[in-house]
Order: sequence, then structure tokens, then C-alpha cells
Amino acid sequence: MKRILLVEDETAFAVGTIDRLESEGYQVEWAKTGPAGYDAARAQSFDLIVLDIMLPGRNGFDICRDLRRDGVNAPLMMLTARGEVVDRVVGLKLGADDYVQKNCEPMELMARIEALLRRSGAALAVSPEHAEFGAVRVDLRKHEVTREGKLLTLSPVEFRLLEYLIARRGVVISREELLENVWGLQGDTLSRTVDVHIAGLRKKIEADPRYPRYLLTVKGAGYKLAI
Repeated sequence: MKRILLVEDETAFAVGTIDRLESEGYQVEWAKTGPAGYDAARAQSFDLIVLDIMLPGRNGFDICRDLRRDGVNAPLMMLTARGEVVDRVVGLKLGADDYVQKNCEPMELMARIEALLRRSGAALAVSPEHAEFGAVRVDLRKHEVTREGKLLTLSPVEFRLLEYLIARRGVVISREELLENVWGLQGDTLSRTVDVHIAGLRKKIEADPRYPRYLLTVKGAGYKLAI
């Protein structure tokens, strides 16, 4: 089931949109403020984010920009009550995938959502044997990782860590879960092992480890691979 995050403060519009989406078989989470929507988009994995521009607490332009900066790559549709061309251009330049006026026909909104989900599904480059994100290609069968065509040297533990993150891509994973499933240690073990290996893996797969695009830290929760 596809998961959609709707960030919208107008109750009547949100309820109507949620009803239509759920009737089509989508699972919808509703955030009513900018900060709540931003936190939800960073902490959870969604197949689509539908984001209003005018929101209490934080506007949609800022949220879109910061989510893309944080490596949240889910398709993002921006909603607006206004039709100015400059708003559409700004939204698309900040990383939005589509831009829709809220006064459009409900059927058009649904069609645009379905089209965006289809495009994103076709573009997802993960299979049982390999995964690709940015300049990185992971051959899960051969246990080989390349970046920009150059073979990377990963330790067995680093590869198991990356393999586990790929399998749970988009999901926030706690340090305890990683310790148990990658290292076989008890989840309550006090250790910086996870942090050290995450830092080492970032240096190998990220273009700039100081500002990671894919291997993200979710403060107070753990890590996720945003692909």
C-alpha cells in the first residue's frame, strides 16, 4: 500500500482529499502544521509528500528546500491557493516534482498524484541483486560497491551494514536494531560501534560526508538510507 503524507492546515480540503485518497487504497498521514509535516517527512518513509505552501509555523517552500537538503528524496507535490508563475518556478527549483493549484478539479488532483507515483515507482533503482543511488552502485550478489565507476573497498561489516540499510531503505533504524541485526549484539549494549561504522561508510559512499545526501542521521532516533 502506498503511503502519502499530506501537510495541510485547511481542514475541509484535507478531509476531502484524504477521503478520496483512502477510497483509492492509499494510506494517508495528515500533518496540520509546517513543523509537524517536516518532522514526519524526515522520520518516516513515504511514497509521496503533498505539501501546502501556506502553513502555520513554517512555509512549504522552506520545508521543501530543507527536506531535499536533508536527503529526503520522496516525490513531492506542492499545493497552493495562488496561481502565480513565480511561485511555481520557486517550488520546482527548490526540489518539488509537481505544483498544483488547490482549486483544480478533484479528478485532476488525483490524476496528478497517480502520475507522480507511477513515475517515481519506475525510477526506483533497487532490485534483489543491486541498488543504485546517485553515483553509487551496489552489487548485492557480488558484494561489490562502486562510486562514479570506481570500486570501493568496504569491510565485511560495512557491507553488511549497507546491505541492511538498503533492505530497510527510507525507514529510520535505531542503533539498537543495527547492533542486533548487523553485529549480533544485544540492543542495550553501550557502544559507539554503530556511529563509528556509519561515519566510515559515509566517507566512502557520500560525495561530501559532512553534508550527507543518502545516509542520514535522524536526531534521537537513529539512521536511515534515503533512497
